[in-house]
Amino acid sequence: MTEPLWTSDDIAAATGGRVVGRPFRATGVSIDSRAVDPGDLFVALTGERDGHLFTPGALAAGAAGVLASKPVDGPHVLVRDTLKALEALGTAARDRSLAKRAAVTGSVGKTSVTQAIAAGLAGAGRWHSSVKSYNNHIGVPLTLARMPWATQRAVFEIGMNHADEITPLSRMVRPEVVVVTTVGPVHTENFADGEAGVARAKAEIFDGIEPGGLAVLNADNRWFDLLSQSARSAGARVVSFGSGEACDARLVDFRAAHGAASVRAVIHGEPVAYSLLQTGLHWGLNSLCALLALEAMDVDRGTALDALAAFAPLAGRGAERTVRIAGGAFTLIDESYNANPISMAAALKTLGLRQERGRRIVALTDMLELGVDALAFHAALAEPIEAANVDLVFCAGPMMKSLWDALPPTRRGGYAEAAADIAHAITSAVQPGDLVMVKGSNGSQASAIAAALAALDHTGGTT
Repeated sequence: MTEPLWTSDDIAAATGGRVVGRPFRATGVSIDSRAVDPGDLFVALTGERDGHLFTPGALAAGAAGVLASKPVDGPHVLVRDTLKALEALGTAARDRSLAKRAAVTGSVGKTSVTQAIAAGLAGAGRWHSSVKSYNNHIGVPLTLARMPWATQRAVFEIGMNHADEITPLSRMVRPEVVVVTTVGPVHTENFADGEAGVARAKAEIFDGIEPGGLAVLNADNRWFDLLSQSARSAGARVVSFGSGEACDARLVDFRAAHGAASVRAVIHGEPVAYSLLQTGLHWGLNSLCALLALEAMDVDRGTALDALAAFAPLAGRGAERTVRIAGGAFTLIDESYNANPISMAAALKTLGLRQERGRRIVALTDMLELGVDALAFHAALAEPIEAANVDLVFCAGPMMKSLWDALPPTRRGGYAEAAADIAHAITSAVQPGDLVMVKGSNGSQASAIAAALAALDHTGGTT
């Protein structure tokens, strides 16, 4: 019989709960009754909606048992608070495992870098990682609770919107390796001192690092000194990636075309060349970040480079698609999952460096959570747009009106208050040979524009 992830007795011991009904063995953990797999432990969280109401559906879907804070039908472990019990379960999973653990945070790129590291871990033994963007006060303990006891290496994504959110999560994971991809003006509306507050909040990742652990930091970022000092104060060693001569991993060259890129770098003084399926210029540094993290987790470089070479862009984070239309095809670059001033500038620079002939077109929606400087951040995109020689710009959202007003008439493709209202204008404008990039914050519905463009292809485009 397959070793269970948790028995009901294990769960009760870890959480201080009491087994009610028949004992059970769980092979997974779920907090969503719609996504329960047979054998899962269903955790009935309470919040805007009471998870206890969904226990019948979870059990009908094959849940082995329930973690509940009030009596429910079916086998369950009864606890005082299901969220605190989930945290306790995650801590117990950490303590019973010998896995080497890494934690990733950053204003930009943390999900992609986490998944790139996970791809490398997958080639080196028994591994575990965050799924999707499970990086908050629920996602982190859930990811820990799902970690099998025999895991050898694991990577966790940790995010934040406010100060004091990362510290408890880092202490829960207790990573030996910590990665900060970069720090920039993201969630600044929640910090009185703006980006400096964001940097200090990201530095909370070191509050849980194991003694003698390793911090992987971006030396090109303006907050490198603050982060490295914080890391060393926590007893961590520091390795750096960036473009400077002093970096442990230095980017020498990055060239992208036709859905792939070639990278040249120097790592610990040794020249290294490799390929990526990523075309975003930021992936030069992202890949070096991942390589240093994998090295720290005892993954050999050949395995790590093979994993990066096969690692495809995540949905909405630079995935490319050839869209066939009458008379030919255009290339859709889908960056619709999220946006901030750093990632916008990087994406536009990447677009400008592309070698393909054809018009460069961008469809941009509002960048959210930027505070009092939001309108200025949007208007300032006119500069990287000009530097990238973008031919047409389509804007959607009340804040993007600031960019629209800053654009010369020759670049104005169309403006609307909402993403859905600009979709027709851009789908009508595209022509064969165009390079079309869609980017915006998830909450401003940039994905609706990307979906409308992809729907122009009735033949099933290739990625």
